[in-house]
Formats: sequence, structure tokens, C-alpha cells
Amino acid sequence: MGQHVSRTDFEWSYTEEPHASRRKIILEKYPQIKKLFGYDPRFKWVAGSMVLAQFAMLFVMKDQSWKMIFLVAYFFGGVINHSLELACHEIAHNLAFGHARPMANRLFGFFCNLPIGLPMSVSFKKYHLEHHRYQGDEVIDTDLPTLLEAKLFCNTLGKFIWVCLQPLFYIFRPLIVNPKPPQKLEIVNAIIQLIFNTIVVYFFGWKVMVYLIVGSLLAMGLHPVAGHFISEHYMFAKGFETYSYYGPLNWITFNVGYHNEHHDFPAVPGRYLPEVKRIAPEFYDTIPQHTSWTKVLYDFITDPAIGPYARIKRKARGLDS
Repeated sequence: MGQHVSRTDFEWSYTEEPHASRRKIILEKYPQIKKLFGYDPRFKWVAGSMVLAQFAMLFVMKDQSWKMIFLVAYFFGGVINHSLELACHEIAHNLAFGHARPMANRLFGFFCNLPIGLPMSVSFKKYHLEHHRYQGDEVIDTDLPTLLEAKLFCNTLGKFIWVCLQPLFYIFRPLIVNPKPPQKLEIVNAIIQLIFNTIVVYFFGWKVMVYLIVGSLLAMGLHPVAGHFISEHYMFAKGFETYSYYGPLNWITFNVGYHNEHHDFPAVPGRYLPEVKRIAPEFYDTIPQHTSWTKVLYDFITDPAIGPYARIKRKARGLDS
């Protein structure tokens, strides 16, 4: 079973989330960062190429063995799909076509969603923007593990299982903790995804559909690229609730590792976040950071000081406050 976690409760904070005030301080000193606001004109070509790569894989995987389906899903397809999930993250912030073209962003989100197999683009946006505005709120921020998760997965084996099951928690936790009625675009997202999945099964077979969906789920669990789920906000150093990662996996994840920079400036596209750090190094070089997502996963599972309880929480204040 392994060691039991040393924490018995979350770390409670009674101050506001830190990024709005940091943003103001940084912009007062470095107003040129505002020039980075907007969208990334290259983004649509990069994300679109990933979608086309997965379309090509439909033909490659059609007649493969089940063993090959799962191996390629883990080592290749899942990585591409995880990158597309993070493309949907960029799109949630309107960084594909800018805030002036919201529908173009939503439509491109539908397109990037296709190889993932599960409709998530619109639903992710609905909850993710609240994660930024109400970071740590015990009800609104569905990125936080529930008390039940923290109590159940409280030793080494439990944390290992929890990491493997992360995709299920990310899918179902919002529906339990902070349920919301479906939006029209969510229904559209689901219909488009269902039509695409039906076409894939009809022309390529169930193995290819399994390749797409299983790859998405595997790469959200015990997988190096999924290390960002834990590295971003789990408290590896007391009092710090957001952490950046500056390793090579940023190249295939739209720089999501630059997470302090992203929360400070969510209007800056991922490609430009390293420039934020270059402009204002004293705000980022001096705080705890990660260099390996694989090590983050290992430390999370094996270190009794870290676990689902290792998150900073704030008492629910409600959406209208």
C-alpha cells in the first residue's frame, strides 16, 4: 500500500487568488507585455496539422493488432490528442483567432476536438475560465480534487491509482461538484463529435475508434505529458499554488508548462509565454518551478508530503460575489 500521506486537510487560504494582483504589478513595470496580447497566427496551422496527422493514422491503424492499437495509442496517438486537448485550452481563451472572432474560435475547437473522440471543447471552456477567475474556490474551481478523492487515495498505491484514473475525474468531477445546464454549443459539439465517430467506425472499424479514445484517456493518466495536471497547482512548496515547468515537453503542449505566466497573462498565446518570462525574469526565476513532468508524477506518487490534499483552497464565495 505504501506510505500514508502526511496531510489530513487541504491548505486553506483567506486571500484572493494571486495572479490578478501579480498581473497589475508586472504590467506597471513592464507595460510592453501588453503587445503580446492577442492571438497566434501560426496556431491554427500547427493544431490543424495535428488533426490531419490523426486523420492519416485512421488508415494506418485500420488493420493493426489490438496490441499495436494500444501501444501506438499510448506512445503516439495519445500524445497528439493530448496536444489537441491543450489546443482546445488555447481556443478556450480565444487565442486561435482573437477575441473579436469568438465563433471562429468555437468552430476551430470543434475541428480540433474530432480526433479526441469525446466532445470537450465547449464544456472545457465553460469550466476553465472559472478556474482562472476563482482559482482555489472549493466549489467553482473544478480543477481541485474533492474531499472524497483526497480521503480515498491517501497512500502510495492509492495515489498511483488516482493518477491512472485522472481522465475520469476530469470528466465527471465538474458534473458532480459544480453541475451546469448544457449550452447550445455543447450540444452542437456533441452532435458533430457523434457524427465524426460514426463515420470513423463505419469506414475504419471499432479498432480505430478505440485507438482515438483510448489514446486520449491514456495520455491524461500515467503519461509524461499528463504531468502538467499535477505540476500546475499541487503544492510542492508551502504557500505556492501555481508552478511553471520549463522542460522540452512544452514544444508539443503549446507551452502550457509556462503556467505562472499563463495565469498572470491568459490573453498571451502559448507561443509567446517564454517572452513574458524573458521580459520579467525576476517574477518567475525566483519562485519554485519544475523541470520534469515525469519526476512530478513520481514525486506525487511516492512522496508522503504530496497528494490530493496538497492544494490551496478557498471558501466558496459564489459566482455573483
